[in-house]
Amino acid sequence: MTAFLQQVISGIATGCIYASLALALVLIYRAMDLANFAQGEMATFSTFISYSLIEYWHIDFWPAFVITIVLSFALGIGIQRLVIRPFEGRPVLTLLIVTLGLFTMFNGITGQIWGYVFKTYRGGFPSEPVIFGGLYINVQDIGVLGVVLVMLLLLYLFFSRTKAGLAMRAASLYPDSSRLLGVRVGWMLALGWGLASAVGAVSGMLVAPIIFLDPNMMQSILLFAFAAAVLGGIESPLGAVVGGITIGVLMALVGTYIPGGQDLRLAFGLIVIVAVLLVRPAGLFGRAAVRRV
Repeated sequence: MTAFLQQVISGIATGCIYASLALALVLIYRAMDLANFAQGEMATFSTFISYSLIEYWHIDFWPAFVITIVLSFALGIGIQRLVIRPFEGRPVLTLLIVTLGLFTMFNGITGQIWGYVFKTYRGGFPSEPVIFGGLYINVQDIGVLGVVLVMLLLLYLFFSRTKAGLAMRAASLYPDSSRLLGVRVGWMLALGWGLASAVGAVSGMLVAPIIFLDPNMMQSILLFAFAAAVLGGIESPLGAVVGGITIGVLMALVGTYIPGGQDLRLAFGLIVIVAVLLVRPAGLFGRAAVRRV
């Protein structure tokens, strides 16, 4: 039983990382009904910025953490205004191809600037475990959980209690009516991209101390983040967190109790996506779309 609980705790910590990137995917989807395939590479690029601030500029982790979030927010807004905006109103397939182009661009730029050599990233939480009831709980894992929950709370307050958040939701759901009411829909979409880029940066900075930092580090995590977002509901921030934790626990149990499970993790992520789309396309917290004929 102790071994089982240990895997569950480990899965919750890993799932929080999936949840943080899933939150970024949800923000883009809420803003534009678009799945951003470049989200992981953008997060990796932002994490390398943080790495440079820490290693080359000798800035402590938490100030570098805040600076990176601000720079990532500006980066997301810039991408929407310069790259995505000219394609607004085009078919969804066109926008998906644009995000795939961004995926390739960010991966290449990251590799050219920082190289494809694995690097060690020094995080902001101690790596020593805490023993509680015979279970080894890593302080890093507790910190990741805390950061994700705080991020979810801040997003909830932003969307429910601020004029900008309410305007962003209105621009996403009713763009034409919002324009008539004076809402600057284009800038609301840019705000969505900025928030998603900032949240993605947090995801990268949380996962980098656990694995080695390299330009391809977020690619497998992006798949699990998609699975988390689909499972929880692609339009629900709360669903992204619940879905991420669920996927993390399932991955830990599959890797431990199924023979060869470590090699089946990616396949299992795809299975989860397909199964949810077949059984409940709206996800656990999503709402089914109803159209009048």
